[in-house]
Amino acid sequence: MSNAIVVTGTDTGIGKTVFAAGLTVLLDGTYWKPVQSGIEEETDSAIVTRLAGLPAERVLPEAWLLNEPLSPHRAAELDGVEIDADALTLPTTDRPLVVEGAGGLMVPVNRRTLYIDIFARWRAPVVLCARTGLGTINHTLLSIEALRRRSVPLLGVAFIGDENADTQRTIAEMGEVRVLGRLPRLDPLTSTSLLRAMQASFDTAYFLEART
Repeated sequence: MSNAIVVTGTDTGIGKTVFAAGLTVLLDGTYWKPVQSGIEEETDSAIVTRLAGLPAERVLPEAWLLNEPLSPHRAAELDGVEIDADALTLPTTDRPLVVEGAGGLMVPVNRRTLYIDIFARWRAPVVLCARTGLGTINHTLLSIEALRRRSVPLLGVAFIGDENADTQRTIAEMGEVRVLGRLPRLDPLTSTSLLRAMQASFDTAYFLEART
């Protein structure tokens, strides 16, 4: 059985990379971002390395490193290449492997394949990251439905942002999904504050269940 946990989101820019960094250090794991679009600013792997304080060997190199901060399919086209989705396979590691997708589930990897198609092939448990703000009920329930229609194992939802008890309850009840916890916005955001927040907000046992 794979020891991978896939971290995906309901949208882009919701704090998924910060959560992935926190989960990697919480599980004493290894991190992998299969496709990175945009290299002018700090890459997601660099952010995770910094926030999780990981040695270089525990941040696996991207399979595809693309120049423009766009959807992977378009960034690849502008670089004159096409991502071979079938070649994206889960690496073998001796630690829990945290794999971060790009944006939401329906992000195209190429003109024929969506990220959710790759997740369905991998069959690794997924953590769905969701905002707590307005609009998240719709986006989260749609994402849950899409995962279940493809029989992708869903470990639960991790909320990111300020407390919104009714929204979180509504998603849990209507989506019939486990709420893994909520990562608050951190200021300052440091490796120390992130680890403390993850330890306070999430039960490690939930994530280790995926490996049993």
